[in-house]
Amino acid sequence: MIKVSETAKNKLVELMSDDGFNAAQDYVRVGVKSGGCSGLSYDLNFDKNKTDDDKLFEDNDIKLVVDKKSFLYLVGTTLEYSGGLNGKGFVFNNPNAQRTCGCGESFSL
Repeated sequence: MIKVSETAKNKLVELMSDDGFNAAQDYVRVGVKSGGCSGLSYDLNFDKNKTDDDKLFEDNDIKLVVDKKSFLYLVGTTLEYSGGLNGKGFVFNNPNAQRTCGCGESFSL
């Protein structure tokens, strides 16, 4: 399961609306890809479609889709949002990550 904090939900709804998506029916696609200074990096996009290979989660009124491979890396993760002067934007609090880079955008297991 992947969780979405209240601040992340509010920002996702705002950004989805700005990009022509509807948070009530469209999806936030979360994934992991190779790259970044720690080996793996997070990927976050909006999508109107779900495939048969996706796992679907709903938390805090946000529909999340994750491909099966990425799900193994993201189990138990909470998506947060940190705004303001020192904010980093979206932050993945991933209990599976053994090492993360300084910016928090990449990790390794």
